[in-house]
Amino acid sequence: MNPFREDLVSRSRPEPCSIVIFGATGDLTHRKLVPALYNLAVDGELPTGVRIIGFARRDKSDEEFRSGLEELNKKVSRSGHDDEVWSHLAENIFYHKSEFNDADGYKSLAERLDQIDEERGGKGNRLFYIASAPEFFDDILIQLKNAGLNEAKDGCWARVIVEKPFGTDLATAKHLNEVVNSTFHESATYRIDHYLGKETAQNLMVLRFANAIFEPLWNSRYISHMQITCAENLGMEGGRGGYYEKSGALRDMVQNHLLQLLSLVAMEPPTDLSADGVRDEKVKVIRSLRQWDTPEKVAENVVRAQYTAGHVDGKEVLGYRQEDRVSPESDTEAYVAVRLLIDTWRWSGVPFYIRMGKQLPKKSTEISVHFKDAPNVLFGALTGGVPGGNVLVIRIQPDEGISLRMVSKIPGTSLRLEPVKMDFHYSTSFGKGSPEAYERLLLDAIAGDATLFARRDEVEEAWRFIDHIEHAWHQSDNPPPMAEYVAGSWGPKEADDLIKKDGHDWRRL
Repeated sequence: MNPFREDLVSRSRPEPCSIVIFGATGDLTHRKLVPALYNLAVDGELPTGVRIIGFARRDKSDEEFRSGLEELNKKVSRSGHDDEVWSHLAENIFYHKSEFNDADGYKSLAERLDQIDEERGGKGNRLFYIASAPEFFDDILIQLKNAGLNEAKDGCWARVIVEKPFGTDLATAKHLNEVVNSTFHESATYRIDHYLGKETAQNLMVLRFANAIFEPLWNSRYISHMQITCAENLGMEGGRGGYYEKSGALRDMVQNHLLQLLSLVAMEPPTDLSADGVRDEKVKVIRSLRQWDTPEKVAENVVRAQYTAGHVDGKEVLGYRQEDRVSPESDTEAYVAVRLLIDTWRWSGVPFYIRMGKQLPKKSTEISVHFKDAPNVLFGALTGGVPGGNVLVIRIQPDEGISLRMVSKIPGTSLRLEPVKMDFHYSTSFGKGSPEAYERLLLDAIAGDATLFARRDEVEEAWRFIDHIEHAWHQSDNPPPMAEYVAGSWGPKEADDLIKKDGHDWRRL
């Protein structure tokens, strides 16, 4: 008899549906969403009968829309481009022109969806993907409700995926949540964070809870501290300066991606693997964050910075304030480092450090778990002592994998110690590359599995923490200063000082 409960691992099968993408002429649709659906088709994962309807404001025919998607798919698809597979997929790709606030456009969309189902034998399941600019989120949701498209037909379902940013602060997030939940039930709402679709992020729970060598050590008794780093070696290319001026590193990356990773490494074991079972534990972590709710606490625990002119990858680059669409007097951070404390029994006294920056030496996202040193009574007298402690590194991107640093004796007649590394790479260990994050997330939404999507309370608790920092930076009488670092370096001296206060150093990537 199988000792495991089947209900802990069961998952609904993805069913045929119509996927309506709002903002279908944008970069996200062409570079990520449609290539993800294509790769699912290549792997045999996409249910037969899935239809893709692009909804946007530009004039295009079905054929023009398909042709543009095919052209970019040939360039970006991880599995290459197979003309036969694409031909079958393209037969079920359509384009619908409408303004986002035009009621008639949604009425005709409903009619067209019914027509497609009738002609091609569809079931009537609907997945709406809001990939437009954030200012249109409200309009799209309200018009879907007015047209009755939010209501599932008998035996069918209607769901919505909402892209980031999900609000710009707690107030706007609450407002958007009210609009979403007045249109779709929370169980049918999927707030997407593509970091959670990455293979290594999904593997965090398995690493922690399925390995007896780690699970008993995952607490304040054995762990000194953790670091989460997101380094980017790009600046404001492609006119991104205008967007970044409104967001900054804290709101663009920390509020969603990095706090989500934090919740996965710090959460308690869930009661089961259901979506709410996992998300219940994640939100407890965010709710347990000690609040940096005064300018003094923010100055002590958070560093913000902008890059100055320098060299990245051998190329000369501008400083942040000289970038296109960036104000010469900008007070928007392109780098942020945060020291966090989680006030729970498991993590009492263990600092977590998060850093994110633009124009750093390389592109990399990783989590490093730094274990406490072993007692130094045996090897302390050796020349050089014991060279550092054990560090578990979880690489999220680009080279997904896990490594463990430990100490070993150097071969020879004398007793000398040196750190060595055990390394695991997804691509080599399993003989194939990891699927793109959007592939897993789209398939989960089609299957009705919300585990890797943010719940309403997760989003709001994260914004509650971030708002205190933003208020200290932009609304207090004595805001903390803006630090600077040379492009191509690993960040400002102030960030090094932040972690050194606790006796630690940033891990060199």
